[in-house]
Amino acid sequence: MSTAFVPQQPQRPDGTPDGPPPVPPYASEASRLLCAGTYVDARYRDRVIEELYLNEQRVVAPSLGFDAARVLAHALRARRLEMLWAGAVAGLWIVGALVSGGLLAYFLLPSVLLAVAPLVPDAAEPLVRWSGRVITAFLLYVLGVAAFGGADGGPGYDESSYASGGDNPLSGISDGIAGSAEPWQAWFGIGALVVIGLCVAGRRVQFARVLAEELSRERFPDAAGDRAEQSGGQRLRRLIQRIRIEQHTPLVMYHEAHPFCGAGTRRDTWVLAVELRPDEDADQQPLSNRAILDRIRPLIEQLRVPAEHAGPGVRDRLRRLEIDECVFLPVEGLRHRDEAPYAPEDFEQHRTRAVEEGGEKRRHFLRIRVGGWEEELVVTVHVRVHTQGRMLTLEIAPHVLLPVRADFKDADRAFQDARDDRTGRIAGAAVLVPRSAGEALITLGRGLPFVWRLLTGGHAHALPDGPALSVRELASAPAGSTFQDMDVARYLRSVQDRVSRGVRLALGEAGYETGEFVQKIVNISGGAVHIGRADNSSFAFGGHARAQTTTGGPVPRRESD
Repeated sequence: MSTAFVPQQPQRPDGTPDGPPPVPPYASEASRLLCAGTYVDARYRDRVIEELYLNEQRVVAPSLGFDAARVLAHALRARRLEMLWAGAVAGLWIVGALVSGGLLAYFLLPSVLLAVAPLVPDAAEPLVRWSGRVITAFLLYVLGVAAFGGADGGPGYDESSYASGGDNPLSGISDGIAGSAEPWQAWFGIGALVVIGLCVAGRRVQFARVLAEELSRERFPDAAGDRAEQSGGQRLRRLIQRIRIEQHTPLVMYHEAHPFCGAGTRRDTWVLAVELRPDEDADQQPLSNRAILDRIRPLIEQLRVPAEHAGPGVRDRLRRLEIDECVFLPVEGLRHRDEAPYAPEDFEQHRTRAVEEGGEKRRHFLRIRVGGWEEELVVTVHVRVHTQGRMLTLEIAPHVLLPVRADFKDADRAFQDARDDRTGRIAGAAVLVPRSAGEALITLGRGLPFVWRLLTGGHAHALPDGPALSVRELASAPAGSTFQDMDVARYLRSVQDRVSRGVRLALGEAGYETGEFVQKIVNISGGAVHIGRADNSSFAFGGHARAQTTTGGPVPRRESD
C-alpha cells in the first residue's frame, strides 16, 4: 500500500505553520462544486438565478468560503445552453411530427409522462414512469409497422382486422395509427428521432466538456479565463461587481427574519447572564465590552499554533482559523441597494458605536471561522458580550455549513460516459430520446417567466431587501460524515472553551468574582440545567442519587451510579 507524500511545512517565528497559502474563495473547492451543480440540477440553477439575478434588490448573503458571483455566472450560462438545446429538440419534434404525418405527435403523451415522473410523489412515480415506457414501446412498434408498409398490406396487416379492430384492440389501434401515414413519412419520423438523439448526445457532451475542462481542479482557479463570466451581458457584470462588494464584507446587511442567512445550520446557541459581583480581595478596574473582546481574541488566535512537539507537518485546519469583527445592520431604511455603508470608514464608525451600545437591530459580533475539508465544511461562531446594569451577558451563536451535495461532487463522473465511452454515449442518448420532448417543453416553460421578468424590469426598482436564502445552504448535504461531525465538535469545543476562558480572565483582571460564571459555563457545556444559587439546598446527580440538606455543616455527600 502506498502512502501519499506530505511535504514538511516551515514554521513562522510565532510557531504558526506556514505551508501553502490559503485558497481564495473564488478558487475554492466549494465554489467549483457549486458551479458544477448548476449544470446538474435545474431546480438549484433556477433558485440561484432567482435569488441573485432576478431579485436584484436583495443583498447577497455572506459567502463563507466561496464566490457567489461565479456561481451565478455559471448558472446563467447553464440556463442559456439548456434553453438552446431545448429549443433545438422541440423544433425537431415539431418538424418531425408535421412531416411524419403526425406519427411523432403520438409520442408527446408518453414523453411528458417520463419527464414529469421525477416530479410526482414517490408513491406514484413508478406508475407514471412505467406508463410512459409501455406507451413509448407500443408507439415505436407502430412506427416500425408503418415504416415497413404494414398498413398497406405488408406483414402484420389484415384488412378485416383494420376495419373492425378484430379480437385484439391494440392491433386495431396500431394499424389505425400506422395507416394514417405513408411509409416514407414513417422513415422520416425514424430519422427525426435519430437526429433528436444526436442533439441529446450533443448536449451531454457539451456539459461533460464544461465539467471536465473548464470546471476541472486544474483550470478552475483561473478565474480570469472563466468563459461564464466573459459571456455575460452588462447586467451580469454589474451584479457580479455588486455581489463581490457585499459577499465578504464585515458589514452584514440582514433580513429580520433570518439574520444569520448564509452561515448554515444553527448549533446550540448560548445566552449566559451573570451578575458582576466585586471581588473583595481585588481592586476594581473599568470593564467594557471592548476590554472583554480584546481579552478573548489572543486566546482564540493561539488555536492556530500547533503543539510544541508536534513537528513541522501540522495540517490541522485550525491553523487557518480566521477572526474578524462584523456588524449586523438591518436593510430596512435604505432607498437603494448601493447605499449600504460598505466603505471602510463607514464600517469603522458602526463598529465603534455598536460594540458598546448593545442595540437590538445593530449588533456587533466577534466572528471566528474555520473552513475545513477544502471549504466544504465551514464552522462559524459569532460571539457578543454586553455589560449593562451590573450584569454581563455572553452570547455565542455557532453555525455550521455542511458539505456540498453528493450529486454535485459526482457531476463529472455522471457525464463520464458522454465524454469518453462511445457505446455509453449512444446508449445514454437513446434512453433519453423518448423523454426529450417533455423535458424540452418543461425547460422552455420554466424559462418563460425568466424572460418575462427580464423584459418587464423585474425588481430593479424595488426597495432593498435582505437575503432570502443562501445558494451555499441550498447546496448543502443533509448530514456530514462521522469524521466531519467529529471535526465540527472539536472546532466548536475549542472555540467555546477559549471564549469562556477569555471572559473569565477579563472578569478576574477587572476585580470581579468568577465563580458563578465558571459554574454556569460548566452547566451549559454539559447540557445540564443551571441553578443560580444553592443556599440551604441539596443536590443529587445520577439515576439513583440521594441527597440530604444540611445547614452550616459539611457539604452534602453525593451518591450516583
